[in-house]
Amino acid sequence: MTSDYVDLLNEAVARELQVSIQYMLQHTKMEKLIRKVIPENILLDKTTYEAVGKFLKEISIQEMKHAAAIMERIYYLGGQATTKSKKPVVGGSLSEFAKLGVEAEEEALILYRRIIDESRKVGDYESHELFEKIYGEEEGHLFKFQEYVKVRDESEGDSGETSEWRKIYTEDYFALLNKAVASEISAIVQYTNQHEKAALLSLRMKETPLEVITEKNKTKAISDLLKGIFMQEMEHLEKISERIYLLEGEATVNPEPLPKVGDTADDFLRLDHKAENDAIVLYRKIIEEAMKRGDTLTRRMFEDIVIQEEGHYWKFDDYLR
Repeated sequence: MTSDYVDLLNEAVARELQVSIQYMLQHTKMEKLIRKVIPENILLDKTTYEAVGKFLKEISIQEMKHAAAIMERIYYLGGQATTKSKKPVVGGSLSEFAKLGVEAEEEALILYRRIIDESRKVGDYESHELFEKIYGEEEGHLFKFQEYVKVRDESEGDSGETSEWRKIYTEDYFALLNKAVASEISAIVQYTNQHEKAALLSLRMKETPLEVITEKNKTKAISDLLKGIFMQEMEHLEKISERIYLLEGEATVNPEPLPKVGDTADDFLRLDHKAENDAIVLYRKIIEEAMKRGDTLTRRMFEDIVIQEEGHYWKFDDYLR
């Protein structure tokens, strides 16, 4: 396969990473919008925002699965999957979420038609089948977003005044919380990429009778470990960004530090061990700052997250010994 062909597949990875982050952040922003909505019927136990928010979370996860499947295919072909995302655009209302979704999905369908055509020409029938399946799912996303483009956004609006208790939420505090969002995005992309890089032949090779019997080697064991950790990092991103939106802030869309993948199983462990260490140090600072400001809910949330991050740290640490 040519480098141009791998680059084309990586365009799809970058797009899938973009929309997965975009839809997840839109989902977390729904809680803020729900609190401002004027219910059409106070007896309803669900608002339009909640219904669309559920849909956004579901397709965010599906888009990340698409990214993972394409990454895996790139590694099987001997290429290097990108960790760079196209820039997510979140928006501020339900109708805007829908319009941005329509735009993103239309762009995807155009790109995937090209990839389907190109994969057939080069005889890459596995990728051809993969993208035909993804194409059908993206088309379903497009149709769903089109249903909401004209939805009326009913909101009471802002009073223009900041309540006394909310004055503790300053720009520097939001900047600190957004370091956590950036850290979680970085971890999600890094762990997903590493999980799929295990598909490389050099990383799948069995060298001992035990590896042959169990059909697993160190790389496969780490890859399986990363899958579970990835899901927890997605939950962390959801909780932290939702908290920022509820406090009237805006969540960042950029990973920081930039994801690093490595070339071997031991590289994965060292990089991920460091990522967890850095996250724990950062989150303890946030807990300390939240305590100073009397932000009890944020403090408790990060205390729970730190417990899980320490669990990740020790799992990686076990393999490093």
